[in-house]
Amino acid sequence: MIGYGIVFIILFAASLFLMPKMAKLALKYDFTDKPTERKKHKEPIPLSGGLAMFITVTVGFALFVIPFNFFIEGIDPSVVAVLAGAVLIVGVGVVDDYSKSKGVEFPVWPRLLVQIGAASLAFAFDVRFTGFFNPISGSYVYLPYILQYVLTVLWFVGLVTAFNFMDGLDGLSGLLALVSGTTFFAVALYMGQPESAILAVILIAAVGGFLRSNLPPAKVYMGDSGAYLLGFLLAAISLHGAFKQATVVSLAIPMLVMGVPIFDSVLVVIRRILARKPAHVADSSNITHIHFRLLKEGIKPGYVVAIIFLASVCLNLTSIILMLVF
Repeated sequence: MIGYGIVFIILFAASLFLMPKMAKLALKYDFTDKPTERKKHKEPIPLSGGLAMFITVTVGFALFVIPFNFFIEGIDPSVVAVLAGAVLIVGVGVVDDYSKSKGVEFPVWPRLLVQIGAASLAFAFDVRFTGFFNPISGSYVYLPYILQYVLTVLWFVGLVTAFNFMDGLDGLSGLLALVSGTTFFAVALYMGQPESAILAVILIAAVGGFLRSNLPPAKVYMGDSGAYLLGFLLAAISLHGAFKQATVVSLAIPMLVMGVPIFDSVLVVIRRILARKPAHVADSSNITHIHFRLLKEGIKPGYVVAIIFLASVCLNLTSIILMLVF
């Protein structure tokens, strides 16, 4: 535990240090989120939080994850694949953020293709869902290869999309990622998976430093690059750890850990499809996300974030209880 604490302190300090530095650069080059009819902030806010988190994560991989693998069992290609996938995800997110900062909407299909490509890269290097243990026979049931691929890609792309959808209020997406990362750290410790635990600590530290600047009133936004990064890393950590050698019951753990963004996003997409509206385009109707629906009920933004955060904590505690019982 001391080792994990040292990793956290170093990377948390790095994230805290990078946030204002990157924010100044973002303001200098007008890489900002401008006020609009939908966005009520009064001044342009830097979209550099995702880049600062990505740099922190990269430093964490370089200093702790890759050396850990090298000295224990040699370089693990799956770890390199996760980092490479994160580069792709953040790259397209930065392009998307830059386009929005200039008032131009970046097309959805290039984003989706890059997300699928990053997920495919992770899948190719064994960061994937392969099957589950049959509780009756005790044998491992391998799913067909094509089904493994489809489920893995859907998991990655779905979580990237879910965390992007939830990034609508100051601190919300970051807090949900912080809770999920903390739970995955506990799961990794319980299952004896130190590599997954280190990955979770890196994510927690990067998000923790970001939240210092993103809690209401936000001074920095994570942008699509940050939301993509968080969704991708949480998907990778779960497939690297929590889903490995999963029983039928324990398959529910990652679903509960990230239950709020998953359930909210699925419901919104279904409602939008039924209403014959684009599933990926934000709107202000009654089929939008839970945080906007709560705002329309007259609940203050800070209370909305607190309500959703506590709901996520409850689901995460349920997942830990489920893990301990079964």
